[in-house]
Amino acid sequence: MALSLALEGLAATVPTLFAALVSGTLADRVERRRLMRITNGLVLVGTIGIFADLLVRPETPVSFPGPPGFFLPMWMLLLLPAWALVSSATTMFRPAYNAALPNLVPSGDLAATNGLVFALSIAVSVVGSLVATGLLDVDRTQVAYSTLVPIALLAFAQVQLAGIHRDRSPSGPGTPGTFLHDARQGYAYLWANRALLQITVTALAINFLSTAAFVELGLYVTSTLGISNAILYGGMVTGSSIGVAIGSLLMGRVRFERSAGRVLALVTAGEGVSVLILGLSHTVWISLPDMVLFGVFPGMYMTVFLATIQATVPNELLGRVLAADEVGSYAMVPVGQYIGGILTLTLGSVQLVFVIAGVGTILVGLLMLSFQKLRRLGFEPSSHPVSRPAEPPPPASGVPLETVP
Repeated sequence: MALSLALEGLAATVPTLFAALVSGTLADRVERRRLMRITNGLVLVGTIGIFADLLVRPETPVSFPGPPGFFLPMWMLLLLPAWALVSSATTMFRPAYNAALPNLVPSGDLAATNGLVFALSIAVSVVGSLVATGLLDVDRTQVAYSTLVPIALLAFAQVQLAGIHRDRSPSGPGTPGTFLHDARQGYAYLWANRALLQITVTALAINFLSTAAFVELGLYVTSTLGISNAILYGGMVTGSSIGVAIGSLLMGRVRFERSAGRVLALVTAGEGVSVLILGLSHTVWISLPDMVLFGVFPGMYMTVFLATIQATVPNELLGRVLAADEVGSYAMVPVGQYIGGILTLTLGSVQLVFVIAGVGTILVGLLMLSFQKLRRLGFEPSSHPVSRPAEPPPPASGVPLETVP
């Protein structure tokens, strides 16, 4: 079973990483409304394929490289490409959506809109998971029925996307070059704008540290907190999700725009403190509410991060800049998971890994405050949707992001 699950993850890793690499350039070359329809449609097709595969569930054994006598049932092999399609298409959807949003919403409302979207997505995810679990409990032999929930949600999203007639997104750059040339332009812009580059690099460090710790959350719950009840473990995970929703909504009501860089640094330090508390806690009565607190800070961070990028990066480069962060973040996940496992094995204590991750994240937040350009990063909120004419990327010397003293 473990090897089968590993193959499932591996089957999606390569196409998803490739999708992350090309998604931003696609979002800046293709009309974003159209790209969202196509990618959401592909996710829907892949999910329907998973439903059909699990419903028919062909059990014919197929020999597969691995231990002697290792076989996979046919339904598992058919599941791999469908899951890869779902994962990669979802990855391509996100930059198109996030880059289209500032063309519809005034910059002064970007934080509130992003926060509301995060909160609603979490609420739908939680409710959908409960409904899917209920369907699974009705007849565990028909696990395919649980996929009817995402199919219904994806179909609803496709109808809503079809109803979008104007999003004022570009149909592509004014003078598009080759795909590789356009991709390089996005990274050139990122390199030239130091505040943006500093946010992207520190975000990778935050993702790495968080992943290194929370890959061992199951072990932390059982060995440190002494919890064997699956409901309590689920409560820890759900508490983090609820915290993200709270943080997203909260940040949407705070006027942070003129001091976005400093807010990002302070929120990062706060996240580190919440991880450190987990590392020092030995009781669920501290760890459970702290998991909610831990979720609050990433929710706040993503709301500020997205609103700032959306409001300051030129529209025709926005998809590529957003995707650059996603590429790095996605690449950090397996690295963080591996290092987290090695640290836990070497130190012999999952708590120490949480302590290291917490202290490291606090230091990253303090480092962010030491960067002058990042500290001064901000934007002037507007009551009108962003409307920036196409412009070429800055020269090597760079033009800083719009900042305020």
